Amino acid sequence: MTQNATRETAGDEGQEPATDDAPPADDAGPRPRRGRRILKWSAAVLALLILAAGGAGYLYYRQLNDNIKKDPLNLGDAKVAEPTPNAAGQTPLNILLIGSDARDSEANQKLGGARETFGSTPLADVQMLVHLSADRSNMSVISMPRDTLLHIPKCTDPDDGTVYPASEGRRMANESLGHGGPGCTVATWQKLTGIHIDHFVMVDFAGVVAMADAVGGVPVCVDANVHSRDSQGHGSGLKLAKGTHPVKGKQALQWLRTRYGFEDGSDLARAKAQHMYMNSLARRLRESATLSSPNNLRRLAEEATRALTVDPGLDTVKKLYDLSTELRKVEPERITMTTMPNRYVGARVEPTEDAEKLFRLVREDIALDGRDAKPKPAVERPPADPAAADAAIAVQVRNGTRTDTLAPASGRASAVAGVLKDKGFVQATADTTSALSEERTVVRYPSADLEGDARRVAAVLGIPADAVERSTDVSGVTLLVGADWREGARYEATEEDDTTPESAQALNGADDEACMHVDPNFSW
Repeated sequence: MTQNATRETAGDEGQEPATDDAPPADDAGPRPRRGRRILKWSAAVLALLILAAGGAGYLYYRQLNDNIKKDPLNLGDAKVAEPTPNAAGQTPLNILLIGSDARDSEANQKLGGARETFGSTPLADVQMLVHLSADRSNMSVISMPRDTLLHIPKCTDPDDGTVYPASEGRRMANESLGHGGPGCTVATWQKLTGIHIDHFVMVDFAGVVAMADAVGGVPVCVDANVHSRDSQGHGSGLKLAKGTHPVKGKQALQWLRTRYGFEDGSDLARAKAQHMYMNSLARRLRESATLSSPNNLRRLAEEATRALTVDPGLDTVKKLYDLSTELRKVEPERITMTTMPNRYVGARVEPTEDAEKLFRLVREDIALDGRDAKPKPAVERPPADPAAADAAIAVQVRNGTRTDTLAPASGRASAVAGVLKDKGFVQATADTTSALSEERTVVRYPSADLEGDARRVAAVLGIPADAVERSTDVSGVTLLVGADWREGARYEATEEDDTTPESAQALNGADDEACMHVDPNFSW
């Protein structure tokens, strides 16, 4: 793959790559921002639900499996530990939905823009993380603005072996796709959020149009007449009268791409419009009688599979069907759509403290709609092997107190190792080779025979039982002192605020009265 190239096209929205060291010249604060021609919604949600609606008769069509393109899940070097199962042995699912602006086919070129962009490096202009709770009772979606500034990790292209080094400064989030493929976008998300991602689904322009046609249109609402086109020709071209209208085909794509004309003209307004569309689409798929037509179902399945690139864990219709069945267990009123909380950096954005809070809620499988039942105290099962004598337990202590805004607390690993020695853990040692970043203090162990030892270490230091994790990333009992324990000899668990931050702009999946506000300058 070639390095990412800037593409500006008449009649839509161009962008320039940005770094921390080279911000846009005009740094006056919030304003409508220029952007690239984009898809701005991932039709993958539609694809998954369609396949579920299609019935078992379509699961065995070999041509559908052949339609599906595959790419590796994660191209980065760092891995994130899988979530710990709940008391019932269930684990959540995290799926990254990616909308590519690729102009690599005649159909995409016709929809996507100028001839000079054909075959150039694609951008991940839509990025949405879908979190399905462990008990399958609720679903949370986080959209990341495409021009979010962040660090892209080292990635290796699986096709030609090209190594893309980690970015020295922050780059725009959508550039990650050009560093080897969707697996680098997954690696970038995991680096930023600490959330383990199980699967990705990527879709292109043509897929959105074809599948929107197949479902017969999706109802959307505007609070005034709108025409997304300015005097210079910028805009998606969307033209709708005030009220609710079913959009399909190219008009659906226009809705999902519209920035000029909605609210303040920013990517944040566009994300809001996408959330409304997705919620409406999910309701339509549950209610629409048109899906009872065998011909419609077959066309839906065929168009969906042709539009998709997935990781090997989803590379057959059967696997997609199984996943979509899990997704369909959630009722619309338990779906919460959010946008990653952010603040402007010139014409770009960066995550805020509220973003980290949102990521933590997802990591800990806490429903964003606030309707989780208070968990009952877990009945702690005995470990497979009881703990050895304290003096016989080898513990490695690492300093994980570094954060995005704070340097690591100096000497923390040695200090906590000293505390353990004073308590009789004479084999405790400090790993001072590097300072890591871990929001919460954890004790990790690699195998069942060391679980009792890990629990004993945690108990002596006052670390709660749910912070003891099995992980293949460690070779022995390992205490990672997190950013929540930067000082003191005993860990003090903090009371967490588990409410969804207002800055996430949460939208409930059952809200059928939502309507996009139209900028009067784009009304007719």
